Amino acid sequence: MSDLEIAQRARMKPIIALAHERLGIPAHELDPYGHYKAKLSLDYIQRLTERPNGKLILVTAISPTPAGEGKTTTTIGLGDALNRLGKKALICLREPSLGPCFGVKGGAAGGGYAQVVPMEDINLHFTGDFHAIGVAHNLLSAMIDNHIHHDNALRLDLRQVHWTRVMDMNDRALREIVVGLGGPPNGFPRQDGFDIVAASEVMAILCLSHTLQELKERLGNILIGYAHGANRPVFARELNAHGAMAALLKDALRPNLVQTLENNPAFVHGGPFANIAHGCNSTIATTTGLKLADYVVTEAGFGADLGAEKFIDIKCRKAGLRPDVVVLVATVRALKWHGGMAVSDLHNEDLAALEAGFVNLERHLTNIRHQFGLPCVVAVNHFTSDTAGELALLQRKVEALGSSAILCQHWAQGGEGAERLAEALLATIDAEPSQFRFLYDEHAPLWDKIKAIATKLYGAADITADIKARQQLEQLNDEYSHFPVCIAKTQYSFSNDPSLKGAPSGHVLSIREVRPRHGAEFVVAVCGDMMTMPGLPAIPAAEHIDVEDNGRITGLF
Repeated sequence: MSDLEIAQRARMKPIIALAHERLGIPAHELDPYGHYKAKLSLDYIQRLTERPNGKLILVTAISPTPAGEGKTTTTIGLGDALNRLGKKALICLREPSLGPCFGVKGGAAGGGYAQVVPMEDINLHFTGDFHAIGVAHNLLSAMIDNHIHHDNALRLDLRQVHWTRVMDMNDRALREIVVGLGGPPNGFPRQDGFDIVAASEVMAILCLSHTLQELKERLGNILIGYAHGANRPVFARELNAHGAMAALLKDALRPNLVQTLENNPAFVHGGPFANIAHGCNSTIATTTGLKLADYVVTEAGFGADLGAEKFIDIKCRKAGLRPDVVVLVATVRALKWHGGMAVSDLHNEDLAALEAGFVNLERHLTNIRHQFGLPCVVAVNHFTSDTAGELALLQRKVEALGSSAILCQHWAQGGEGAERLAEALLATIDAEPSQFRFLYDEHAPLWDKIKAIATKLYGAADITADIKARQQLEQLNDEYSHFPVCIAKTQYSFSNDPSLKGAPSGHVLSIREVRPRHGAEFVVAVCGDMMTMPGLPAIPAAEHIDVEDNGRITGLF
């Protein structure tokens, strides 16, 4: 059966009863969205503050490939396995964006027998969080142009308005646009553009806020542009936009509770991309999960060079989190692709290609253990084409690095197929205490922070920037040097070039643009040709999605 068919046959429990039974949450602290989704009360979350934290397990992966790795599937399978072993475990995931859902990637609710449900709802609209974020973002966009139209008392320089518009769809035609055409009634013409909602600073702010008060303050701190002549920064609070934006987001800030196919609780909340944003679910969901469960399993988007680094250097700094152990997801197929095999040949045994591609896993594993000081277990997500010889070789090479490689079959078997991984993690937590550390000092110059990421994690020899980007960094350094940096680059390589597989070294990371995120409190360094508005492929996944007369959705994966 397809993922969707498996999900549609799930025997879900009413979410209110499940929350009380498994997490002890009273029914009146939840607002149900139908029978199987609910939002948790912010007041209840605040009352959990004095409870001790559980253990935090971070799931990340090798560099993504067309062969697939299965990070979300592994996160869900591991959470189910821990519960099967009698542990009180909770899963924390990001919400899917409609852009990838209708584009190349498809949905993001797991796969096979390791899924969160209701799968169709989670992938399509869910509880409306993405919609609320998009509307709040675009409200500020509209208020900016309205202010300019009505005499521009703040003297905003039309050439230096940095706040774009957003929509939750891949649409390359909207990357660069001109607004205000049609004469004086329509405002002043200026260059503008669209990003995808997952790249919005409003998304980042929501995912880093713990209370409505903090959310509103961060929204007010959004830098929208600079005043003409004086080069004075202008913030959203000067337009009195932040109150209305927060009003639109008051429910979106509340974590969404759903369940796995095995009726285990899961928070699915927030959805910033990992290559063009910080790639983690909301801090409020993760920190709440740690108060409600003994083990929280969460993921960070794409490879460990992006998602895990940003989880640690951005999310952990802001939320005071400290992972206890890391799971690095890999597949034999993906490693052979990194070793030079074509996608069409990956079902064939090729020990030489596997050995050549292993350098990608090796660098990620070394970074996790030696740069961040975290114990790490490798989860080998099983495919039926994997041979005994390939699995044995992979296990030997991982063990030679001082870690362990656990074969996982959660896609086919659910939680039962990840029990060995769960047992290995529990043993690792007991035997190998975390020596957690950040990659760079909080007060280092922005240039040095970017260079630290490039040289320590990416294997780069140096970083470079054109004159404009270098000037931006110099101008921002006085005010923003205490902010972490968020690298926006391709997810497919340690370099700027997505065609460089494996573990390239000695390259130079090129910074094209720098974007201060004053409200989210980090600085984005855009590298290479990275786009913040993706495009659809030649044959988008949307072509296969349909709905039958009885309302049953088909083709979603």
